[in-house]
Order: sequence, then structure tokens, then C-alpha cells
Amino acid sequence: MVAQKPDDSFARYGLAMEYANSGDLKQAVSEYGKLLETNPDYAAAYFHGGQASEKLGEMDEAREFYRRGLESTKRTGDGHTMSEIQAALDLLG
Repeated sequence: MVAQKPDDSFARYGLAMEYANSGDLKQAVSEYGKLLETNPDYAAAYFHGGQASEKLGEMDEAREFYRRGLESTKRTGDGHTMSEIQAALDLLG
């Protein structure tokens, strides 16, 4: 699906989640990044991209996902995802 519609946010998010669930975290992070290039307000991608980055030990990249996610959720008024992202960022310190 992504090959046919590379800008389809839902398909790209699903692909990223599949990579994450199968343990290919580097590819998952890459796909979350591609998704956010075309849809910068897909809030869940910031959270899950940050989580995958943390699991890879890439804490600076995780913080960047979370910070950008907070900006996005403030813009869109997504309080629920904002609180999840803030909690994840707080845990990183």
C-alpha cells in the first residue's frame, strides 16, 4: 500500500508499527520520520518514534521526537497524546 500511495499517512503509520512490532526498530524510526515529513501533525508517530528511538538507545533522537510531538499536539489541541508525550519526555529527563 505504501508503494502505491507513499503519502498515505495511515498506511505509512501501519508499516512503521509493523516494523516496530517485528523488532526492526531502525526501520520503524525511519518510517515514522517519513510519515512526519508529509504529515507533521500525526501525533502518534512522534510518540512511537520516540519510544523506538529509546529502545535503540538513541536518547537525543527520542527527545527530538517528543519535543516535536509536543509542538504538534499544542497546535492541534490533542491533549491526550500531549500528556503521553510529556510523560515520556519527563522520564528521559
